[in-house]
Amino acid sequence: MPAITDPRRFLEALFTSAVAAADPEKVIAANLPERPKGRTVVVGAGKGAAQMAAAFERHWDGPLSGAVVTRYGYAAPCERIEVLEASHPLPDENGLLASKRLLAEVSGLTEDDLVVALVCGGGSALLPSPPPGLTLEDEIAVNRALLASGAPISAMNAVRKHVSMIKGGRLAAAAYPAKVVSLIVSDIPGDDPALVASGPTLADASTREDALTLIERYSLELPAKVMAWIKSPDSAAPSPDDKRFARNEVRLIASASVSLEAAAAEARAAGIEAIILSDAIEGEARDVGGVHAAIAREVAGRGRPFSKPVVVLSGGETTVTIRGKGKGGRNSEFLLALALGIDGAKGVSALAADTDGIDGSEDNAGAFADDTTIARLVAQRLDAAALLQKNDSWSAFDALGDLFKPGPTGTNVNDFRAILVQ
Repeated sequence: MPAITDPRRFLEALFTSAVAAADPEKVIAANLPERPKGRTVVVGAGKGAAQMAAAFERHWDGPLSGAVVTRYGYAAPCERIEVLEASHPLPDENGLLASKRLLAEVSGLTEDDLVVALVCGGGSALLPSPPPGLTLEDEIAVNRALLASGAPISAMNAVRKHVSMIKGGRLAAAAYPAKVVSLIVSDIPGDDPALVASGPTLADASTREDALTLIERYSLELPAKVMAWIKSPDSAAPSPDDKRFARNEVRLIASASVSLEAAAAEARAAGIEAIILSDAIEGEARDVGGVHAAIAREVAGRGRPFSKPVVVLSGGETTVTIRGKGKGGRNSEFLLALALGIDGAKGVSALAADTDGIDGSEDNAGAFADDTTIARLVAQRLDAAALLQKNDSWSAFDALGDLFKPGPTGTNVNDFRAILVQ
């Protein structure tokens, strides 16, 4: 087996392959719907929505119009589809305007018209649309509580859709009787398309009673009028068997599973065996980091359960329960916990990054770590365990120059983790 002399370059190449497998240019072209008799209207939301819209424009043979919303700084040039920008991860006024615009785009259509919904991760925050009696500030409060709770993304979106007039299938319901074809890039562990961006064009079976159970389970402190709304029958979202969805189609066009397979193929082409643990790992980021570290140490020290050299891959979406006031996101927090666990385990290198190019609050997608990370932090008189305790993983990797900054990628299939053991 060949030795990898530059582990970071190798790991970055795996990340690049994973992102390329979810490239909107490729996956949109392979999933174009049939042209309708009437109009074609494109709507969309998410951190890769602008790139999806640009790709759709290039490949669509016919007239179209519409609008999509993406995060500030994530826009891409489009000629016929307007690209709006709004705040993520907390909603803002521009997101509120974007929601109104998307609902206006699909209003007044006929059964001969087609709505193409381009949906990917990040759309929940980008589409605030508070119900009657609630305000944007109320929806911000809901998002802030969810982000700090440690709840998995599926639970977050089950709550969000019950505090919205556009999520939980309501955008598709507004488009009726037009047919809606949803092209989904999944960032959800398990790839349930109805949970991506809280499902603006797709209904799921979760009820307001389920939302209330999740609120209690994760001890969410929500404004009293939000709780009153969720408890009212008016908060019920459309059900999957609603007749307004009967003609609609859903296509999952990219996912973590496909991207991890692409990374594995890249590793094997370089002569390194690749093992995919799972594409749907959830849980507290520091805990998941500790488990991955234990696996890496076992491989490094005992050659089990996998033989060296090997790269261990995984995806999904971990969560961070906010304990301190540091900087960072779930991938850097995972990686700092991993670094503590592999300290001194020779020949271990790792990359953890969000495939959309942004991890948490800063401008990095994630970071690199290896068996020398903790020693290098000690040399700078930095306490890794203390930094981890106050959610300040970004500061640790910034001090070492180990942040990974590929910039916005134009897609989002959630977390990418690769651990190389030589």
